[in-house]
This record gives sequence, C-alpha cells and structure tokens, in this order.
Amino acid sequence: MVTADHYKFDLREFKFLLLEQFPLETLTQYKKYEHFTWDTAESVLEECIRFAQEVIAPLNASGDRTGCKLTEDGKVITPKGYKDAWNQFYESGWNMIPIPEEEDGMGAPALFVVTTNELFSGANTAFYMYPGLASGVQEVIEAVGTHDQKEKFLPGLRDGRYGGTMCLTEPQAGSDVGFSKSTAVPHEDGYLIEGTKIFISSGDQDLSENVIHLVLARLPDAQEGTKGLSLFIVPKYRLNDDGSAGAFNDVKVGGVEKKMGINSNATCVLNFGEDGGCLGYLIGEPHGGMKEMFRLMNYARIFTGVQGVSVASTAFLNALDYSRSRMQGSKLEDFGKGDAPRVPIIAHADIRRMLLEMKSKVETMRALCYKLAMHWDMSLCVEPGSDEEVYHKGQLELLTPVVKAFCTDQSFRVCELAIQTYGGYGYIADYPVEQYMRDAKVFSIYEGTNFIQSLDLVGRKLKLRKGANLIDFSSDIAKFCAKHGEHPVLKDEVAELELASNQLTGASMALMGFARKNINLVSLFATRYLEIMGEVACAWQGLEAAVIAHDKMQGLDDSDSDKHFYEGKIATAKFFVNNILPGVSVKCAVLSKGDDSAVTISEKAFSTEH
Repeated sequence: MVTADHYKFDLREFKFLLLEQFPLETLTQYKKYEHFTWDTAESVLEECIRFAQEVIAPLNASGDRTGCKLTEDGKVITPKGYKDAWNQFYESGWNMIPIPEEEDGMGAPALFVVTTNELFSGANTAFYMYPGLASGVQEVIEAVGTHDQKEKFLPGLRDGRYGGTMCLTEPQAGSDVGFSKSTAVPHEDGYLIEGTKIFISSGDQDLSENVIHLVLARLPDAQEGTKGLSLFIVPKYRLNDDGSAGAFNDVKVGGVEKKMGINSNATCVLNFGEDGGCLGYLIGEPHGGMKEMFRLMNYARIFTGVQGVSVASTAFLNALDYSRSRMQGSKLEDFGKGDAPRVPIIAHADIRRMLLEMKSKVETMRALCYKLAMHWDMSLCVEPGSDEEVYHKGQLELLTPVVKAFCTDQSFRVCELAIQTYGGYGYIADYPVEQYMRDAKVFSIYEGTNFIQSLDLVGRKLKLRKGANLIDFSSDIAKFCAKHGEHPVLKDEVAELELASNQLTGASMALMGFARKNINLVSLFATRYLEIMGEVACAWQGLEAAVIAHDKMQGLDDSDSDKHFYEGKIATAKFFVNNILPGVSVKCAVLSKGDDSAVTISEKAFSTEH
C-alpha cells in the first residue's frame, strides 16, 4: 500500500540552488528582499518540509483512490483529511509566503516561492491546487481590484475562509477562449452572470465557507473575440457585511469530472445564473478581461512548470530508492552462472541510463525554473525603466512558455521512465509512480495547452522588443561558452552547447522565413521549436551547475558527501549534453527542411475506414 514515506525530495539540491547557483544573497542586496536572508529561508524551509511530509503527503494516495463526491443537492465532498489539512495550511500562514511584509506576509522572493511550491506540490499536487488557485485570485484582486473589492474579498482569501477559481473554458470554447458565450448584464447591484464553464479546477469544495470565482463573460455591447471579454468576481455565496457567507448566488455544480489523475481535486462543470440570480462584480476595465486574467494565468503557467518538476522529482527519487533495494539478476560479467549472487537492479547499465536520464531532466528543469524566478525577482528589484528591468522582464516573458510546456512534457516522460524502472511493480497501485504519471499528464493540458504555449512563444514572445529578448538569451549563453570554453572537465560539453545555441538561432531564422512563405508552417513547427529552446536552456543551466560543482569539490575527499553530490552534478550535465542535447541538431534539420505533409494531407487520407 502506498504510504506517506513515498514522498521524496532532495534537500541538498534545494540548498545548492539557493546558496550556490542562484544565491539568495544576490537578492538581499536590494531593499525589497533585504529581510529575507538564508537564515530566514532555512527556518521556513524546515517547517515547510515538516508540513509537506506530515500533513499533506499522507493524504495523496488515499485522496487519489477516494476522489471527490457530488451530493444529490449539488455539494462537493473532498476526501477525508483535506478539510483539516486546509485549516492547518492557513493557520500556518503558508499562503502568505509571497505576500509583502507590510501586509503581514513573509515577503519572500519568487526564488524561494518556487522552492515551497515544489515541496507542497510534490507532496500532494491535487490538494495544493486548492490554496494555489485561491492565491492566484488574491493576486488579481490585489493588482486591479477597487478599494472596496480589496476590502471585501482579500481578508477571506488570506485567512482561508474563501477558496478561489479561474473560469475560462466553456463547452464550445477551450483554447479558443474568444468564442466564449457567457454573458454579463448590468444590474443595480453589479452584473447578472449567465453561462456554463467546464473543466474548472477546485470548482467547488467543502474546505472553505465560500468560493470566489473569476469569470470571463461578455457585456451586452461587447465585440466578438477575446477583446470583448470582461472579468467578473463571482462568489458562490453573496457576502454579508462581516464577510461571512450569505445568500446562495446561483452558482451550481453541474458535475464533477471523472479523471485520469488529480482525482482529489474537484474539476467541475459550473452553471452560473440558471435561475437568473447570479450576481458578479466587474474587476478591471470593461472588455479588458483577458488582460486581467493573464495576470493570474502567467503566474499559473510558471507554477504549472514547477508542478511538473515536483512530480517528476519524487517519481525519480522513488525509482532510485527502488533500484537500490530490488534484487534481480546477476552482474553482466556473471551472466549464465547459476550460482552468481543476485544484485540490486541499479547495478544494471540500462537501469542506470534511465536513472541518469530522469535525474538530468529533473535537475536541469528545476534550475531553469529557478533561472526564471531570478529574472522575476530582479525585475522587481532594479530601477524601474532601466535597461536592467527591460532585460529581466524580457527574459521572464520569453522563458515562461518554455518552462510551462517543456517542464510539463518532460515530467510525464520522467514518470513513464520511473514506471519502467520498477518494471511490473510500477504498473500497479501498490507503488506510487503510476499515480505520479496519471497526475502529471494534465500539466501539459491545463493553463493553456502546450501547443498554445509554443504559439505564444513563436507568435508573440519572439517578436517582443523586435527580437531583442531572444538575442539577450543567446548572448547570455554565448558569454557562458566563451568563459568556460577551455574548462578542464567540461570543455567538450560547452562546445556542444555553443553549437546547439547557434542551431537555435538558425531555427529562429527559419521560422521567420516560414512566416513570410506559409504561416501554417509556423504553427506546424512551433512545438518542435519550443522543444529546441527548452533543451538548449536546460543544457545551459545544467552546465552552469556543473561548473560550480567542479570548483566546489576541489580538495574534498571521498568521505565527504558533498563530493559525491558535486560529482552527480557533473555527471548530470554531461549526460544531458551528450544524450539529450544532440536531439537539437535533428529537430533543427527537420524544421529547416519545412516538410508540410502534415498540413497538405487530405483529411480523408488519414484513414479511409473512418
């Protein structure tokens, strides 16, 4: 039976990132984060780990098996233990980690928030989505809400009395959000909302006394498309003057989806205004709903990438532990000897290959998430309007779709490798990795499918600042390669990174040519291009870690665990560059060739039998 001790994490890895590769002290030099020293971070991290291990990890497998139930009167019941975990989460103030000190929060930088998000999500992804979405709603209201809206909704979102959701998708409008039909008609107390939203994560629950929905809908005079959408705050229950739940606001649960994974998070069909009594409040400018919603979606997309890393990491570490204890077969040199001793499967070369592939992907993707977080933090620390701010904001824009899409795609593949490492035992529910793979699949689908991320990258992000963001990204890699081109251990790998980065530039030029020649080719190769950028970025971050590790391990002897940790960093970078990065050459060659058979084939030619 799966138990809480199946949740695995590597504390030494977090310390390496926060102290060596992306040192917190870089940020504490600035006034915004001068209070958040490593001593503060370490004490918070210890409590975070305790909460993750002792409170929410024990609920992960049981919650997956139980799922959420919908009662006959339309109420959602979450699995046993979730209500208590929710209360403890808010009593401990975990939602206040990124909130500024002047608003009674910890004021932690994104660099540290990435760490805590990974720990919580890795322990129990489905549970952590409930407070995670509430925090996103809180962020939008803080950013663009009126004074009255902040006074009315923020206290309950901060103390756990209110949950939160983002409501975009409709039956006829998935990725095509502009085709949404939900309406908002002016009313003396706000707007009457009517419409159906589907696939709403955390759509309803019995954890909080109220749920605050952010809903996209159209005003009567709205134009078609995304530019006609406005954003509304729609509570499940109208609020009394003291903030408590009042009259029901005509938000009904039409159903709870039966899913492949994240089963203990209620993915709901929500019907707004079936009886004509759903009151909403406009937030932000009329017809500016997509702009305001993207405040939440950009936050959500970054942390969806972190979700991917979190689940991939615990899947890898579980597979590693299993490979050390599972006795099977003899050493290859003893093959055929009946009396040869059985060995742990980690002794077998192919198992080691799978383990190192998982390790290299997890650690380089995690480093990429931290790189993005550092750009985020620095953009808030440097002088507004300065070249530095423009640079950091540009990298944040460029890398967000890469982190979301690449990390989530590879998360699923890491989980699949973890199952393969277990063999038959990985396929059964007595071990945790099959749940990890089921949970991980949705990461590439929600918060904008990964194809949408690739379109965002090639259709919008590459064009910002007339391509300067991509130039800055390539320039950073070029500087790294120039500095370490003669590295005593890593020079060959650095040369491979330089080659791949140059190939990325060539692929970018090819995409520009497609845009002039046949726009369908841009769409056709967008996913492949994002994969290229993800592999180049991860190789760069892996090599950066390896260079640091090589310097740190000098003078250490074999009895020092740090030496083995640093050796692992070097091996990780070498494996990624020599086994995964070569795929960039192939992808670039395919992209440059511009084969259009996928768009020119007739629909009937796919199959004559259907």
